[in-house]
Amino acid sequence: MSELEIDAVVLDVLGTLVDEPAGLRAGIRELAPSPGDPATERLLSLWQRYIGREQRRILDGVRPYVPSDELDLEAAQFVAEDAGVDDPTAVAALALSGRRLPPWPDTVAGLARLAEAFPLIGLSSASRTALLGLNAHAGLRWHQALSAEDVRTYKPDPAVYQLAVTVSGRPPERLLLVAAHAWDLRGAQRLGLRTAYVARPGGDPPTATDRFDLHAADLSDLADQLGRARGSSD
Repeated sequence: MSELEIDAVVLDVLGTLVDEPAGLRAGIRELAPSPGDPATERLLSLWQRYIGREQRRILDGVRPYVPSDELDLEAAQFVAEDAGVDDPTAVAALALSGRRLPPWPDTVAGLARLAEAFPLIGLSSASRTALLGLNAHAGLRWHQALSAEDVRTYKPDPAVYQLAVTVSGRPPERLLLVAAHAWDLRGAQRLGLRTAYVARPGGDPPTATDRFDLHAADLSDLADQLGRARGSSD
């Protein structure tokens, strides 16, 4: 690959910087106390499959766009019905659990290191309101946070990645997208962005045919690699 020279770092949020399953599990346990780990995991899987299916229907043009808040409420109602819970207050609380996601242990310090060298842009399929709550709860540091709601679609639609290109004012090849999901990185590659895979539990690891610019164990490792790349280019 060509030499890695970048002007800004664009970071996925859900799953990459915050532990989405952990936050949703906590919400499910509040909805249905002590259901047992197998039941919690089953309900978590129901939530994830529902969100994935509905986002795909929107991307395919089968369903009109709705923001992530609406999909979260639908998923919460779906999960609550399966769990035998019909309390609207409990369902609403579960829907908001997607905004109370804990950061990975390296996230806050890693973002601080990256921010010393690059402008940081958060880029998420979460709605503007959800992204605000996520950032505040997890203590995420940005110079700019962008929501796919602004283009009324979801990743990996190219329009979402174009948001970062437009806001940065830089060509795509000068931006580095960081994500724990290979499908997200592939979407960014199609628009010409550089890519960095960060390994996370429950992420979407690269296949044998994927060719990403960087592979990192965590954000600290990524900051080290970018520091060496920048030093070698000086």
